[in-house]
Amino acid sequence: MKRQTIGILNGAIAAASYGTNPLFALPMYAGGIGVNSVLFYRYAIAVAIYFLWLKFVKKTSLKITLKEGVLLSIFGLFFSLSSLTLFDAFNYIEAGIACTILFIYPLLVAIIMTMFFHEKLTKTVIFSIILTFSGIFLLYNGKPGTTLNLHGVIMVLLSALLYALYIVGVKNVKALRHIKPDKLSFYVMLFGLLVYIVNLKFCTQLQIIHTPFLWLCTFGLALFPTIISLETITIAIKLIGSTTTAILGALEPLTAIFFGVIFFHEQLTLKICIGVALILSGVILIITRKQMKKS
Repeated sequence: MKRQTIGILNGAIAAASYGTNPLFALPMYAGGIGVNSVLFYRYAIAVAIYFLWLKFVKKTSLKITLKEGVLLSIFGLFFSLSSLTLFDAFNYIEAGIACTILFIYPLLVAIIMTMFFHEKLTKTVIFSIILTFSGIFLLYNGKPGTTLNLHGVIMVLLSALLYALYIVGVKNVKALRHIKPDKLSFYVMLFGLLVYIVNLKFCTQLQIIHTPFLWLCTFGLALFPTIISLETITIAIKLIGSTTTAILGALEPLTAIFFGVIFFHEQLTLKICIGVALILSGVILIITRKQMKKS
């Protein structure tokens, strides 16, 4: 199988698997498990499995310097808080719409790079901003006679911003460039886990899972949108580059919408479909702008 085909397949798997977040998180909410407990289980199980995978299967050295540890803890905080704000948003707005709004993170990356790293603000970027926020406006007023919960929308936008900061930081901090992606992902998850340990008063407020079904959901969260997504996106970026991988990321909100409609009876109106299309168009335009310049 060709490298490009393998890369595209992994990119598609990464995006689709990350889009399963609502599939496993929403039943846990319905079972009475709070956001911090859900994410504690997700990160703790993922860290344990990933450690065993790296140490005994891939035989990856996990040694890091103090400076690397400090930087990884900062970006682990960004990554973890991005998860926390997104999962909090699931309590206020439909999961499919939340994941669609989250997909604006490549646009936010472009804006951050323009503001702080002297990238030029082109007409393409401006047009993408207009398309994307027009889509968010339509989603905000997606159902007849109703609007999305403002708190939920703000939480998703904050989640996208935190994830954008994580991406920009990891890509631009020289001290982290030499660290292998899988080892970097492990430490990001490990330090991210500390957020929930602290939020749960060092696990004294951790809610115990009692049913086999909820444990299945917990392992699903750790496996599909965490380990599989991180592992396959690393392979995809290596084989086909970040731009093509980001385009395939459009499968993420589409997967979340699919599961939301099929399993959780979320509504899908024409206005919502148009809003989703505008957001995807704006983001795909922004992540393909470099290729457009070359052609």
